[in-house]
Amino acid sequence: MAVTEDLKTNTLLTNLALDYLVRPATESSGEQKALILLHGVGSNEQDLISLAQFMPGNFTVISPRGPFALGEGRYAWYQVDFSTGKPSINAAQEAQSREIIKDFVAQVKAIYSIDEVYLGGFSQGAIMSYTIGLTAPDLVSGVLAFSGRILEEIKPSVETADKLKNLSVFIAHGTQDATLPVHYAREAKTFLESKGITPTYHEVTMGHQITGEVIVDVREWLKKAN
Repeated sequence: MAVTEDLKTNTLLTNLALDYLVRPATESSGEQKALILLHGVGSNEQDLISLAQFMPGNFTVISPRGPFALGEGRYAWYQVDFSTGKPSINAAQEAQSREIIKDFVAQVKAIYSIDEVYLGGFSQGAIMSYTIGLTAPDLVSGVLAFSGRILEEIKPSVETADKLKNLSVFIAHGTQDATLPVHYAREAKTFLESKGITPTYHEVTMGHQITGEVIVDVREWLKKAN
């Protein structure tokens, strides 16, 4: 299928493994890349597509909808239970989403004729981005993690340092985050370093959110990445 220039960011596309919104690249010069942004639990594909306007023009920006419906306009990559004070995931749903996202990334590469894909997300979307990057690094060039964590459950499946050596990682986390406290970002940084990855790491005075400061940092990182 040819990608036409008149696709708008408010048009939900249903031709791939996940329904999604797309902001086509606004610049034809330079190497064409893609940024896939995964929303957090209880949100939808509209949440992060607004970031597209701030991203480098040679990036096609794509925001898919999570496969599990929680309610009207609310979706997730897996259900999570906070009743014990710590997040407990639905492992079967997480594994299913992992495979769907991998298929989706491969489809994006094929349909948009793009080799270099960056996968990022907020909260649960960041968690899934870490998971794909660390277990299937051949699929993505980099991971952007906004207010996320690395699941303990996936650590046995993380690839070797040799296979992870070309993976770029950007981390931004709020020091005042009450949903996923900043220690999760610090633990992720330590784990990545143990695998030979030196992430670009930002602790920001903010809560569970993405601020303008973070958006500027991401834009500059993407301009320089790889």
